[in-house]
Amino acid sequence: MAIPRLHIGKGFAPTDPRPCLYEPTHCLVLQGAKCVLIGDQVLHYDAASYFLASIDVPATGRIITASPERPFLALSLALDPLTLASLPLDLPPPDDDLRAGFAISEVTPELVDPWLRLLRLLDAPQDIPALAPLYEREILYRLLRGPQGGMLRQIASADSRLSQIRRSIAWIRTHYAKPLRVEVLAELAGMSASSFHRHFKGVTAMSPLQYQKNVRLQQARRLLLAHPGAAARVAYAVGYESPSQFSREYTRLFGAPPSRDAARLRGETSRLDQVIGAV
Repeated sequence: MAIPRLHIGKGFAPTDPRPCLYEPTHCLVLQGAKCVLIGDQVLHYDAASYFLASIDVPATGRIITASPERPFLALSLALDPLTLASLPLDLPPPDDDLRAGFAISEVTPELVDPWLRLLRLLDAPQDIPALAPLYEREILYRLLRGPQGGMLRQIASADSRLSQIRRSIAWIRTHYAKPLRVEVLAELAGMSASSFHRHFKGVTAMSPLQYQKNVRLQQARRLLLAHPGAAARVAYAVGYESPSQFSREYTRLFGAPPSRDAARLRGETSRLDQVIGAV
């Protein structure tokens, strides 16, 4: 029986940068190391640190330390707003000043302990329904007591500034192929256009237009992997009016033109499958 909201990741070799979309999540590395680029910010984390995201944010991540003998191992726990909201109210209040909606912090023994108990449930699946929610609550409690507690509590607060920004992020993710109007997003967030632009960039480390472009290009990369040789069709599908502009911006983000990048990723996947099969 799987533990709800828990994902276990594994890698047998360093990887090239790969697109991803972090949803509100807590990531803990057990072995190896990873590097993540969000906007203009570069974050490194390993077994001594954990990653926390309180928003949906496009990122480019790569495994930087891994081998077949010592593979990269990581855990991620999707953050549940209802569980967060049910935790004690005497914890530090949400931050009024919006900071980046993601951070790296030091792992503590208090945080590791409930994680270990949660993982032991994989050997006792009959206990998962009763005990997993308890250990998840303790993990979230430790995070709320940690240095990112104020940021994290904004997830559970419907009227927080972070929640306002998250409404506009949800619109961009759903309508990424449509023209972006900051005035519409600001109205969704209940802010003036200038205030919205400032807060959005403070939380995501990118402007609304950069965010949309990143979401478009990451979706395009996934489509290209599924449909080789369809770069022009994919460009139009994700909202570009010019395949040449799409190719330029894709190359700028991923380091190679669309077709070449997709071929490289397919080759990488094939090699990785061979390594896994040999282990």
